[in-house]
Amino acid sequence: MTYDYIIIGGGIVGVSTAWQLQQRFPAKRILLLEKEADYSRHQTGHNSGVIHAGVYYEPGSLKAKLCKAGVAATIEFCEQSQIPYDRCGKLLVATNELEIERMHALFERCQRNEIDVELLDAQQLRSREPNIVGLGALFVKATAIVDYQQITAKMVELFVELGGDTRLNHEVVALSETTNDVTVVVLHKGEKVAIKGRFLISCSGLMADRITRMMGLPTDFRIVPFRGEYYQLPAQHNQIVNHLIYPIPDPDLPFLGVHLTRMIDGTVTVGPNAVLGWKREGYGKINIDLHDSWEMITFAGFWRVLKSNLRSGLVETKNSLWKPGYLKRVQKYCPKIQLSDLRPYPAGIRAQAVMNDGTLVHDFLFAESPRSLHVCNAPSPAATSAIPIGAYICDKVKTN
Repeated sequence: MTYDYIIIGGGIVGVSTAWQLQQRFPAKRILLLEKEADYSRHQTGHNSGVIHAGVYYEPGSLKAKLCKAGVAATIEFCEQSQIPYDRCGKLLVATNELEIERMHALFERCQRNEIDVELLDAQQLRSREPNIVGLGALFVKATAIVDYQQITAKMVELFVELGGDTRLNHEVVALSETTNDVTVVVLHKGEKVAIKGRFLISCSGLMADRITRMMGLPTDFRIVPFRGEYYQLPAQHNQIVNHLIYPIPDPDLPFLGVHLTRMIDGTVTVGPNAVLGWKREGYGKINIDLHDSWEMITFAGFWRVLKSNLRSGLVETKNSLWKPGYLKRVQKYCPKIQLSDLRPYPAGIRAQAVMNDGTLVHDFLFAESPRSLHVCNAPSPAATSAIPIGAYICDKVKTN
C-alpha cells in the first residue's frame, strides 16, 4: 500500500496534524508513525500543562498568532471532548523596580496582541494571593491548565475513527524521495520495514534535525536540548496559590523562569529551570548520551550560544546542582515555601533549534522538499497552539 500522507511523530503537533488532515481529506490514506509504545511520551507529556495566552510573543509573529488562536481552539476541543480544564488565570509578579518596568512593557505588548490583562498593585496582588509577595503583578485572565496527554489521546481516537492508520513502536531510520513518492524505512521489533507515501510530514520534535538530514535537506540548524527540572509541593500546599504564579522574565533570555503551576490534578509544581541537556531524551537523574553530546559539541552554533549565555547558563547549572539556589528563585515571590517542600518530579526536555551562527530560533521553523514538510522548531507554546499549527501545516500541504 502507498499512503497519501505519512506523518512522523506522535506528540500533540503530529497527532493534531494527522487528525485535521484526515478531516479535510476523508478519502485519503493517512499514516501516523510513532517510535514509542504510546503517544505524547516526550515534550507533550513533560510540560506544565499550561494553556498560554501569548503574553511574551512579538506582535505579528506566527507564534503570537497561533498561540492566540490556540487558546480558543484548545478550550473548545476540551469542552466538546469533556476533557477537564481550569481557566485559573496567571499572575506575573514583579519584585523590584526593574521588573516593574518590564511588567509595563509586557502590558503594552499584551495590548498590541489584544490579550485581556490587568495591572495589579501590591495591595491588589496580596488580596488575590495572600502567600505571594511583590510590588505588583500582571493578571492574565485567559491562561488555563489542562492535561495535554489527554488531549493527544482523544485526537488519536478521533483520527482513527475517521479512518486514519497508526503504528506505534515504529522508529524512522532512513528516508528517501523520488519524483513520485517518499520511502520511509522504520525499525519495528528489530526488523526494518519500508513504507511508501506520496507526501511526508515530520513533526519529530527532539529529532527534527536528524529527520531533515535523513531526507538529505540542507540543515543549517541543530536541536540543542535544554532540560527543565521541576519539583512538586506536598499536598498541604495544594491551595498555596489561586492562580499560576510566574516571575517577570528577563527579555534577553529565552526561558520564562521558575514558576508555581497549579496542575489539573490539583497538585502544585515548581519549575522549570533551564539547564543544558547532554541527552535529548534525558528525563532521569543521570542524563548523558555520547552520541547526542558529540553531535552537540561538534556544532559551531552550540559554542556561540554557550558564549553569549555563559553567565546565565552557569547560574542555572549551579541552581540545578544546589537545591537552596533553586529555592531562592521561588522564595523571591513565595517565601512560605521551604527546602523540604521541594519534592521530586519528572523533568522535561525542550527541543531548541539553534542556527549555525548561534541564533536561538524563537518562532516556528520549517524545511521543505518537493514531497515533504518538516516542522524543525515548534517552540513553547506549541502544545497550546497545536490545533492551529496542525491547520497551518494542512494549508501548506493541501495542494500536494
